[in-house]
Amino acid sequence: MKLGFLTACLPRLTLAEIAAWAAEQKYEALEVAAWPALGDRPFTATHVDAAGFGAAAADDVQELFDRHSLTLSSLAYYDNNLHPDPAEREAVHSHVRACVDAAALLGCPTIGTFVGRHPGKSVTENLREAEKAFAPLVEHAGEKGVKLVIENCVMEGWHPDGYPGNLAYSPELWEWMFSLGLYLNYDPSHLVWMGINPVEAMRPYVDRIAHAQAKDIQLFPDRRTRYGWPGKAVLREDPWDTGWWRYRVPGLGDVDWRRVTDTLYEGGYQGVLSVEHEDPVWGGTEDRIRTGLLIAHRTLRPLLIA
Repeated sequence: MKLGFLTACLPRLTLAEIAAWAAEQKYEALEVAAWPALGDRPFTATHVDAAGFGAAAADDVQELFDRHSLTLSSLAYYDNNLHPDPAEREAVHSHVRACVDAAALLGCPTIGTFVGRHPGKSVTENLREAEKAFAPLVEHAGEKGVKLVIENCVMEGWHPDGYPGNLAYSPELWEWMFSLGLYLNYDPSHLVWMGINPVEAMRPYVDRIAHAQAKDIQLFPDRRTRYGWPGKAVLREDPWDTGWWRYRVPGLGDVDWRRVTDTLYEGGYQGVLSVEHEDPVWGGTEDRIRTGLLIAHRTLRPLLIA
């Protein structure tokens, strides 16, 4: 297993700057942000411009990674593939296809995205729509030798009442995803606040994990007693603020990383463990973000076999 991180936490740096720093700090891989230019949406970046990507750009990226002895683990474009606006949905699908094409040029094995959700429809209705929507995307990825991996992020901020906005949050839904030819980008943090044991949940499915992310989570049970599982309902100015948990870098939250990594090894996982830095304590400035990545490295590196 190699240790990497998702570049979206450093949106103002170039990929060359991030690669040089990552190698200097003994990171071994990068999960490269490949969103289109989306304005000020948090935790997104464009370190590979998939829409305008060609052979020359692929050569430049491969040379950069070779020079720093880094692995490109995945292209990251996490968006709503079931967006309620048909034009927006097609734009998302078009960019997923562009990311697949870019990944194929780069020899990158996966691209990460979300299932998403139409918030005005039931889960069952959404799943039937997704089965139709993902069939051509999975076919295109297969033709290019690339796997589509779905992160099990809940994306509660996409739903007006804080309910799951990405229908990939439980093992039941993972099995449905696998039946479509999709793979799992496993992130234990989301399972913790859902009340799901992150180790036991993933144990039967390690062979379907094509990429893994390392994000921690800190729970505040006394606040959950006030708000309940969906979080704040009356005063929720920020749709992502549930009021009773927050993401942390690995080592500063409640995830048992020793058990997580051991179970991945036991199940035969040999891919990349990619730190996804969304920690508000170690965020805000590039220096603090880098410090958060160093904390994550200090936590995880001793658990991985060199």
